[in-house]
Amino acid sequence: MKIRVVAEADRDAIWNIFHEVIAAGETYPINPDISRNGALAYWFQSGAHAYVAEQHLRSGGKQEKRIVGAYTVHPNQSGGGAHVANAAFIVAKEARGRGIGRELGEHCLNEARRLGFHAMQFNFVISTNEAAVKLWQDLGMKIVGALPGAFHHPEKGYVDVYVMYRSLLT
Repeated sequence: MKIRVVAEADRDAIWNIFHEVIAAGETYPINPDISRNGALAYWFQSGAHAYVAEQHLRSGGKQEKRIVGAYTVHPNQSGGGAHVANAAFIVAKEARGRGIGRELGEHCLNEARRLGFHAMQFNFVISTNEAAVKLWQDLGMKIVGALPGAFHHPEKGYVDVYVMYRSLLT
């Protein structure tokens, strides 16, 4: 697997994975009916640096490249808060459970540091997304706050949301 900067040709793959993740309504506070243009505007917002995880597969004797995940990193706030990064991650359903999220997370933290960010903050980590919470904790993120019942999960009702934070200076 290779993690690289997004190319224009990757937009359809990003949209397809983004739509799959958002449509489930379980891990992002984004309207599941978001349009392709709206989704790509979110992913490529001002100040964003976007990357894809590209997997090389052998199919029928040919080498095939497929986008299996992506992330975008950008300032969490403007002005006096612009030194703190925020990021969003997506992994294709068929590629989950293979360490792709971890590789994207590690790459993102290193890239955010390289870009000059002093910290990473996730503003809205759904508590029921246990795999993500564990991954971010494994990568040094701490839960610094909880928002009781801040997310309406389609099956579990109102669930808590975590704010997670990690310094990038050490």
